[in-house]
Amino acid sequence: MKKLQTNSLTLITSSIIAVVATFIFFLFNSFKEDKNFLLVGAVIFVVVLFSAFVVINYVLRKFFIDNIRLIYKNIVQLTSPRFISVEKPVRDEEIIPEINRIFIDWEKNKEEEIDHLKQLEIYRKEFLGNVSHELKTPIFNVQGYIHTLIDGGIEDQDVNMLYLQKAAKSLDRLISIVDDLESISKLEAGKMIIEQRTFDICDLSKEVIDSLELQAKEKGMKLSVKDNSEKPFYVFADKERIRQVLVNLFVNSIKYGKSNGYTEINFIDNSEIILTEITDNGIGISKEHLPRLFERFYRVDKSRSRDEGGTGLGLAIVKHIIEAHNQKINVKSDIGLGTTFSFTLAKSK
Repeated sequence: MKKLQTNSLTLITSSIIAVVATFIFFLFNSFKEDKNFLLVGAVIFVVVLFSAFVVINYVLRKFFIDNIRLIYKNIVQLTSPRFISVEKPVRDEEIIPEINRIFIDWEKNKEEEIDHLKQLEIYRKEFLGNVSHELKTPIFNVQGYIHTLIDGGIEDQDVNMLYLQKAAKSLDRLISIVDDLESISKLEAGKMIIEQRTFDICDLSKEVIDSLELQAKEKGMKLSVKDNSEKPFYVFADKERIRQVLVNLFVNSIKYGKSNGYTEINFIDNSEIILTEITDNGIGISKEHLPRLFERFYRVDKSRSRDEGGTGLGLAIVKHIIEAHNQKINVKSDIGLGTTFSFTLAKSK
């Protein structure tokens, strides 16, 4: 339709030029008596009409359409970071609407990018504040214990060993925070090597459960493998990293579980993947906290989390390890009913 309108406009313009040229011819030759006068005028009209139509079309294409195409190509290159050298075929009449569409999309993307950058800035400020707070707590504790010993507590047999043990515990927590931060940094930068191999994740889970048995008994909790999952489930992944994932998830369930409660692990064979589910009947997590649960230092109950001695980085590490395997982790929870963490791993072929 737009091409028809462009051709019509060119034809009208050409016709006007032809009419003017023919009128001038008649004007200057009206006094001559020539039998072919009208025929010559008609020929002039047709020739000028055709010539004007061709010239106008050429000018439009050479100085307008071609330049617009060049502008269109440059716009596509600037607005598409993954631009491929093969230009998208666009008809002449579609170039300007296409440029308009690109600008609208580009504006929308820039607005989304600005919103994302604002969210990242908020997240950065929160992260720096959280890191500062998490590091200051054990540092100030150690400082207080040491100053007490320097001020005379070292001579008191009932105080010196107690304060040295507390200082050592705070230093252990400080080291754990630094180690976890280093692990996350390596995972995010892609510098942590994932050594994938085939292993039985059910067997690995039993090893982790055995290693945490004493910690679970102190809380009065039972860790177990679900009955129908008591068989080999072979996955292709980094065994030690997945061990770290399982330990963090089981420890998390122990911290927030109920006395005499349970945590159960289940495996589901889904064709090309193995789905692992770790379910407890603990206190649960409210819906508002679930989207941010895997953020670094994010705590649902800050006071209780610190009392339990966690670094606030466990779930963030879990997420990064699973994503480093190109897999996904999810969480479902209901207050008072419990929580289920589930993640996928590639099935061994």
